[in-house]
Amino acid sequence: MIISSWNVNSVRARIENIKEYIKKFSPDILMMQEIKTPDETFPYEDIKKLNYENYVFGQKSYNGVAIISKKKLANIENDIFKDKLKQSRIISADFNYKKKNIKIINIYTPNGNPVDTEKYTYKIYWLDNLIKKIKKILIENNNIIIGGDFNIIPAAEDVHNPKNYENDALYRLKIRKKYREILNLGFHDAYRYIYPEKEGYTFWDYTSGAWQKNNGMRIDHFLVSNSIINIVNDVKINKYPRGKTKPSDHTPIEIELT
Repeated sequence: MIISSWNVNSVRARIENIKEYIKKFSPDILMMQEIKTPDETFPYEDIKKLNYENYVFGQKSYNGVAIISKKKLANIENDIFKDKLKQSRIISADFNYKKKNIKIINIYTPNGNPVDTEKYTYKIYWLDNLIKKIKKILIENNNIIIGGDFNIIPAAEDVHNPKNYENDALYRLKIRKKYREILNLGFHDAYRYIYPEKEGYTFWDYTSGAWQKNNGMRIDHFLVSNSIINIVNDVKINKYPRGKTKPSDHTPIEIELT
């Protein structure tokens, strides 16, 4: 089984690239972030024609998350916790896999820049609320996969030039500690679990030839709870879509379950 996560940077602007990716790689579940459209203008029919179910929590022009799946999912929630800014950043669903009920949580964490502004404060607030909610979910179900654009660079090896990001909201020590706090609830960073030292960038800025120079960063992640980490067979960063015409600045990360 393949579960994919991809910040598509506007689902309508990238729909042809998304359709090509689905046809070529056929993920069982695709979690999308930054769809940048309200529910009513999501390209439902394009996705349905590819035999996928749609679950959408959109927002006009900004943010927005969606899950599409070959099979119907259960317990769809987009109000996991109350967001004081009412931004569309999280959607969850349940599915059964090999006699296990697994909850997937698709997140788009606030960027937080510039630091020391209300945007940075909001990022801390949002992560704190996410952590509180995960603690509650774990009481009922400890089979959890959290995927999405975390907007967090976990460590120096996850960015091409860490010195440049020491005071950036993606890499600031306090933010990295929040990431570690989630892991300490009982999760593994799936990519680092499989590849402790391998480079794994998922984002390359549009400017300064970042893609061509491979000046990237790893900010898209899958965190898998300890109870099911043993069924993770592989984690792949699929660079194919990033090399397409008019690409998203992110590329998909794929987790393969045995």
